[in-house]
Amino acid sequence: MLKGLQVIWKVTGFLLKFILFFMIAIFLLITVEYLISPVYIFPEPKPFSGDELFNPYENTDSNFWRKGNFQIQSESWYGITDGRKNTNDAIDSIYGLLNYDIIATSDYQKINRHGSERETYIPVYEHGYGIHKNHHVMIGAEKVIWTDYPIFQTIHHKQHMVNILRGSSELIFIAHPKLRHGWEPEDMTWLANYDGIEVLNGYRVSIEHWDAALSAGKNMRILADDDAHDISNRNEVGRYCTFIYSPSMHGDSIVSAMKAGRMFGADIYRIWDEPMDEKIAKAHKLPKLTGVKLDGDTLYVTLNKTAAKIRFIGQGGTPLDSLMSAKEARYVVKDSDTYVRTEIFFPNRTTYYLNPVIRYGGGDPWAHEMAQIDKTRTWVLRIVGFATLIFILVNIYYLRRRIINRRHH
Repeated sequence: MLKGLQVIWKVTGFLLKFILFFMIAIFLLITVEYLISPVYIFPEPKPFSGDELFNPYENTDSNFWRKGNFQIQSESWYGITDGRKNTNDAIDSIYGLLNYDIIATSDYQKINRHGSERETYIPVYEHGYGIHKNHHVMIGAEKVIWTDYPIFQTIHHKQHMVNILRGSSELIFIAHPKLRHGWEPEDMTWLANYDGIEVLNGYRVSIEHWDAALSAGKNMRILADDDAHDISNRNEVGRYCTFIYSPSMHGDSIVSAMKAGRMFGADIYRIWDEPMDEKIAKAHKLPKLTGVKLDGDTLYVTLNKTAAKIRFIGQGGTPLDSLMSAKEARYVVKDSDTYVRTEIFFPNRTTYYLNPVIRYGGGDPWAHEMAQIDKTRTWVLRIVGFATLIFILVNIYYLRRRIINRRHH
């Protein structure tokens, strides 16, 4: 009996030591990751300017708008992550009934290969595992990036993370920025090197983040997704979607259209616990955007159904003009307008959010100035940080030695 207790005590002691050393190793790895993170010099925000106007919707009509969702989690990682109730076949079924053309599953840290044999397939995943939900929607992903800053993220960590992700995916969208205040609107005025913002998400709506980026002269595309974690809950599905204008349904063509900004976000209003048959019927009768055109400095927006209100928004999220009960609205872009984006409210409270028309001087309308590494500050912080870490570890080592020596004496 005594020997059995001694064995149990030894095994327990070994396991506790193993767990302790494992936690110390993880702590050191995370600490080193933070210590080597670069410090950036961010260029001052510059509102859009120039004599020309860029309209991403030129030559679009009502014929080839494809309804898509790029954020939904399925059962993965042995059911550890949220989304464990969602099978790939059930996701296809539900979203097919809701008239979605593009159904891309964004599992956490994993590219879902379901449906990869279809021409519409787009590899997508949700990057990030930090406690503040600093996530990214990776569209057209080539591989999964495991690097992250899991405890906290300053503006420098956020920029470094985007830069690391940049080469591994066709498009990077900041996911649900308002969730847990993972991203503040102020962040959007400085961050660069990503492609857009998930403005509409089942957990948070982040319009102020979008306007902050646009007001700083960063032409960020809108993304809208359900981000459903339980498709058996009808309140989670069919609320938000992204419409993409693409004559071809091939995945590469869809991604190219998104890069060109030929997309808009939709908030398909629903009452709480709306019956599925009503949700499906509504999904098949959504209004169509028939045109967004520039004639000189006049912006024309046309629809196939009467909107309750069409509103134009400019610098700083300021309302510029609006028109009630109309199928067509126009706005004369003033010299003082840096960008003009359109919000369309329908009688049933469904709302469309269009990418902006911006001022620019020709060239690439999506280009923006990048943050540069401040080499001096980066190395000063690394040296101080590692010196502090070594000092702490040495003191812990000698403290442990003293405790052991006292026990022996």
